[in-house]
Amino acid sequence: MYYFQIMKLCNLFKLLVSFFILLACKNGDNINSGKAAILTPVSEVITSNKPVGKNTSQVPAPAADDPSKYIGLLKDKKVALVVNQTSRVKSQHLADYLISQKINVSHVFAPEHGFRGKEDAGTKIDSGIDQKTGLKIISLYGKNKKPSSADLEGLEAVVFDIQDVGVRFYTYISTLHYVMEACAENNIPLILLDRPNPNGHYVDGPLLKKEFVSFVGMHPVPIVYGMTIGEYAQMINGQGWLKESLQCKLTVIPCKNYTHQSRYDLPIKPSPNLPNRRSVLLYPSLCLFEPTTFSIGRGTDTQFQVLGHPEWGSITYSFTPRSMPGATNPKHKDVLCRGHYFDFDMQILENRKEINLSYIEQAYISSMEAGFTFWTNTAFFDKLAGSDALRLQLEKGMTRQQIRATWQEDLNAFLGIRKKYLLYKD
Repeated sequence: MYYFQIMKLCNLFKLLVSFFILLACKNGDNINSGKAAILTPVSEVITSNKPVGKNTSQVPAPAADDPSKYIGLLKDKKVALVVNQTSRVKSQHLADYLISQKINVSHVFAPEHGFRGKEDAGTKIDSGIDQKTGLKIISLYGKNKKPSSADLEGLEAVVFDIQDVGVRFYTYISTLHYVMEACAENNIPLILLDRPNPNGHYVDGPLLKKEFVSFVGMHPVPIVYGMTIGEYAQMINGQGWLKESLQCKLTVIPCKNYTHQSRYDLPIKPSPNLPNRRSVLLYPSLCLFEPTTFSIGRGTDTQFQVLGHPEWGSITYSFTPRSMPGATNPKHKDVLCRGHYFDFDMQILENRKEINLSYIEQAYISSMEAGFTFWTNTAFFDKLAGSDALRLQLEKGMTRQQIRATWQEDLNAFLGIRKKYLLYKD
């Protein structure tokens, strides 16, 4: 009896300690309130999955982890794969797994960053041969972003399995568009193995206007669209966004145990400069700094987790970008940048359901006050933002609250469209 009483007291003590730790955690996200922080090492494997949230009782899993749902669709067929380093059947690459199951894999189509996911953002990806499997690799990033009829000749199916992060300017959904279009033109079925979206729990940002269509934004959706890549593929078909309103013969193999409120920690880095969960959650807000003179950490181990500039007056944190794999020529290479490390408690980031405009608003104001250049490429910024409206609003001095108000009508309309294509509980 005394044993159980002692155990109850111990459990009570643990709860009290947890409560006071939670009170002590930083709960603000003002860009000027950050403190210096110790960098944590990053690796190819990000973290383990931990289910959280009221709608999640089991760990979400990508469709690829359940081959019984799709292997029968590929037997005795000549297939091609659209894959990269994230395309895994648990610990095994999808290409290796399918070959081991005697599936006739003809060749691989590789997106931005390449088949093994090592290349810099924006780097032209060359075609070639995969040394491990001997498969021919056809690049879909560079001169040719769409499979040709010759690339698809003789195929009976194409399999698409790439981890997305749910942000309009992350180019894997643009690759998806062109693959769907090529399959539709050549009457080849596309089998998409769906994967959870780590930013799937909210919808936010300005919608893309048709005058600003590019490979970093092809469709009239907000920056964060709150859909898995399988749901997004259904929307591309359903909204008639393919050339001449073509319809792709699409089969989506759904995720298991996933809702839009599920937490999903990516087991593999989706690209070289998104090394961990913190970077993935901050990416929608910080990527807008790419066409500015501010660094967001390319060339460090804290990509998309820091913000800095050589002429910034902040002294809370400093970093020096260096040449490294995935960022061979980073902005402000070998130059000390002063700024901030966004070391918020992860629960704050995970519960946020909007893009944080305070970062770019305050950085823009700081550059104007200090007298150094902010923009490096306004045309590219407009493409990322979806139009020139956000840039002009910042230059006009509109507050982030005023800017956000201008998005609302378009967001409400998009939410109505999005609802038609959802496969999972919101």
